[in-house]
Amino acid sequence: MRGILYIIAVILVIGWAIGLFFHALGGLIHILLVIAVIAFLLGIIRRA
Repeated sequence: MRGILYIIAVILVIGWAIGLFFHALGGLIHILLVIAVIAFLLGIIRRA
């Protein structure tokens, strides 16, 4: 399960970075970044 969370987090961060350069999806990209950070933190918390 942890592996899946990390993959999702990486994909969302990449999508956020692309959105910053192209402004394609506006605010949705920032919501995806928040979700990626939460997924990453959950993975760290569950590992500890």
